[in-house]
Amino acid sequence: MDGVNGALPADPFAVTLGLLSGTVTWPASATAVLAAIAAVILLLGLGAGFLLRERGQRRTAVDAAAPHMGKGKQLRSLSLAGAKATAERLGVQNWVGVFLGISVAGRQRLYASPEDMLTLIAGPRVGKSTAYVIPAIADAPGAVLTTSNKRDVLDVTRGLRSKVGNVWVFDPQQIAAEPANWWWNPLSYVTDDVKAAKLAAHFASGSRASDSRGDAYFDGAGQDLLAGFLLAAALENLPITTAFTWTTSPGDDEPVSILRRFGYDQMADSVSGHVNGESRRRDSVYGTASQMAACLKVRAIARWVTPQGDELDRRPQFDPQAFARSSDTLYSLSKEGQGTAGPLVTALTAATVEAAEEYATKHSGGRLPVPMLGVLDEAANVCRWKDLPDLYSHYGSRGVVLMTILQSWSQGTHVWGRDGMRKLWSASNVAIYGGGVREPEFLNELSQMIGEFERHTTSTNVGRGTRSSSHALQRERTLDVADLGALPRGRAVVLSSGAPATLVITIPWMQGPHATTLTASQRTDQAALPVPRPGARRDE
Repeated sequence: MDGVNGALPADPFAVTLGLLSGTVTWPASATAVLAAIAAVILLLGLGAGFLLRERGQRRTAVDAAAPHMGKGKQLRSLSLAGAKATAERLGVQNWVGVFLGISVAGRQRLYASPEDMLTLIAGPRVGKSTAYVIPAIADAPGAVLTTSNKRDVLDVTRGLRSKVGNVWVFDPQQIAAEPANWWWNPLSYVTDDVKAAKLAAHFASGSRASDSRGDAYFDGAGQDLLAGFLLAAALENLPITTAFTWTTSPGDDEPVSILRRFGYDQMADSVSGHVNGESRRRDSVYGTASQMAACLKVRAIARWVTPQGDELDRRPQFDPQAFARSSDTLYSLSKEGQGTAGPLVTALTAATVEAAEEYATKHSGGRLPVPMLGVLDEAANVCRWKDLPDLYSHYGSRGVVLMTILQSWSQGTHVWGRDGMRKLWSASNVAIYGGGVREPEFLNELSQMIGEFERHTTSTNVGRGTRSSSHALQRERTLDVADLGALPRGRAVVLSSGAPATLVITIPWMQGPHATTLTASQRTDQAALPVPRPGARRDE
């Protein structure tokens, strides 16, 4: 090539020996060609590596089931084209829905549409937050509310969400060490006796241990008594802690007088019946009501839901109605155990979602102009919303997209009962199983829903000098209980309305379109930042 060698032998081994012995000279141009070839190979390798990482890094044993599950045109409703068509029909712009993953068979990107409700069941540390919660929040087009018992989602997404709206962190148990520099008045939700009963129900369900059977009479009576106290406090514009104080004062008829003065005679009669009831029964009812509202006696919690100081509290007050019209983000944090703020997290979540529903009814089609996303992570622990299964499909028609996340099927049955959990699962347009669950009954039902496939078998018989073969079709479970129990991280089973179950590759946020922004948010040292005004943008 460079004229440094004469006629070279055709045998490559002879050329190699010549290079080693010095009879053949290595030309400079060959170095350039070799470098170019190496660069091309390197780029191809990097590209292949990226594709492998994007598509689940490597195949797993469970992937062999994918060809026997939903694929191709069967997943039209979940495809990008299908999600876009639904979004256009609903008038939703710049959002096609919650990203679900990439199908193992066919490598389609799959989405839940902007009117789909979701339920995700997956065990601890299998990637729920990294593959579903954080990407969904990052992609959301409007207001977002999310619940959790950890601060990880807050840390990763706050920076991004603060660029599109105000950030509110409800942290009465100091999970993220957030100051109480804003507050919410739960009694602003109590506009009548019906709302008072709903708020009391949130206190009842949120304060009861998941393994507690309770007492039908005293639980019901205590909840009714608390509802009367909450309504009386709201009518008189008293702090919500007054309702707890009344639960510790059997015989105090002040709430009865307030209720009668405002015309709630039936509620007054109900409360009066307990105030003047037989002492032992009365004390038991009051004790039950007091346990339901026990979180209000914790000073650190109370300052998040009551005005502070002798003068008018100058802290911003959270307004669910204004939130529903915004692109703000509400992070509600709590944890189980003594002093849980779970009842208030549930009440705040319900009040915010109901405000969005009311706002939706004022628009064409009864839907929010921009969908609101609600990610109820750790729902069975920190957001025990008893009526949720009954309301699930309704909220989807209002443009309020909810994703309820549980660690197991049994968690849901502890909160909503067997029938309630089945109702929630059935009302979910998209149901996701992300692995990590060891409950044979649930996994067996899931296996049945995934279905069977026909395996072709061949058997050969040899005898008396002859050889014969027989063929048969044998039906087998596509994924049996053992397969589902051992589902590897990075895979999930998606069941959707009108489509067969499909196996997907879950994509963590670190490999998504918002990776750079989210990584920067995660790395931000919050302790080094000045404390922002409550509800203020972080970039102000």
